[in-house]
Amino acid sequence: MTRRTLPVAVATTAAAALLLSACGGDGTKASDKIAGSESSAPPSASASASPSQAAGRPTITLPADVKNVFETWATGEPVKDAILTDVSAQMNATDEAITSDAPETPGVVFYNKGDALIGAAKWITEFKAKGLTVTGTTRYYSPRIELFDDKSAGVGFCTDESKAFTKDRKTGKVNEEPASDKSYVSYTLRVDKNAQGVWQTTKLTSERGSKTCAS
Repeated sequence: MTRRTLPVAVATTAAAALLLSACGGDGTKASDKIAGSESSAPPSASASASPSQAAGRPTITLPADVKNVFETWATGEPVKDAILTDVSAQMNATDEAITSDAPETPGVVFYNKGDALIGAAKWITEFKAKGLTVTGTTRYYSPRIELFDDKSAGVGFCTDESKAFTKDRKTGKVNEEPASDKSYVSYTLRVDKNAQGVWQTTKLTSERGSKTCAS
């Protein structure tokens, strides 16, 4: 099992089509659009991907052996930075649920909705059923954002999971694998702003072995 990529049953072709349709075109055009978005600027010393406690945001805690590093995760644009902050919290919440062996932690429910919430629950439950957790460091980079309107957007980014692995929950054995093209994953999300001002992930697809992310 790979570290975080959604199983085929969750990241379905239908879900991908719905997401790309929401991005405003067919698969090719939508992908090209988000790939050509303005790249994020390097974060300033004060920039942080940690979610604020505004809007009742839950505290998310990861174990010491799990680290998510968000590189160039700031644009200097308030709306886009707010989106990236909540997206990073969504990713952290998924890892918190996996490592705590609890599919429905407050963070997962808070930062996901609709198809994304269903997919996250299935993915976390699969780890639980197989007696696995995660360990190591995942690098997040190359975020791209397309604003559809003031309450919805498309987000794309890459992850490097070459230093992130699954671990047997009972024995503690780490299932290390050598780095390869499969270590790189491309994510595409749709986010929608709720009444509390939280950018919730409503749809998510991923592609392991992304050539764009590996280059």
